Amino acid sequence: MIAHLANETVSRRGLMFVLSSPSGAGKTTLTRLLREQEPSLSLSVSVTTRERRASEVEGIHYYFISENEFFSMKSRGDLLESAEVHGNHYGSPRREVEKALESGKDILFDIDYQGTRQLVANAPDDVVSIFILPPSMAELRSRLERRAEDSQDVIEKRLSNAKKEILRWTEYSYVLVNDDLDRTFSRLRIILAAERLRRERQTGLGQFVGQLIAEVD
Repeated sequence: MIAHLANETVSRRGLMFVLSSPSGAGKTTLTRLLREQEPSLSLSVSVTTRERRASEVEGIHYYFISENEFFSMKSRGDLLESAEVHGNHYGSPRREVEKALESGKDILFDIDYQGTRQLVANAPDDVVSIFILPPSMAELRSRLERRAEDSQDVIEKRLSNAKKEILRWTEYSYVLVNDDLDRTFSRLRIILAAERLRRERQTGLGQFVGQLIAEVD
């Protein structure tokens, strides 16, 4: 009886599960694994003014738009967060995220520290932020070079920016060193499971507890 009541009564507000890292630290791979193993976790697809890479699909990885379109969305307040990274603009459409949270769905964000800071400022109780660190700068360089999607000049720029991005680690709730992909992924899932069970997010607990007390009476 209690199990039945819990399933019917205890609803939950969704959360924003945010992953950030310098380029090449493994954030994209971890995001993909989370989507595969946590099918109820929806990916927030950002808009960007960056050129599409050969391996990227419109509407799956990003929505690729012009700068004029981007700034029109921003001026209308249609972006929950926005940032400029490596000379390109990125942003998260507001309407889809707010609707999902209200219905109890969790949203995965693959964004940088600028976007994370805006999310935390706008909705601090809904954000769970994780920063992914590389095991070393040498390994970070190696990963960027193995990816073979950027020119050497772009790789050097990403490494330079990585030093600045890494200094933002103190702004995050959790920090993981990605020296072993399987271990890092396992820890991410543990964080997600624990955050889903936080009392503050269990919007139906008050009603459920009232029903428990009524059974005693």
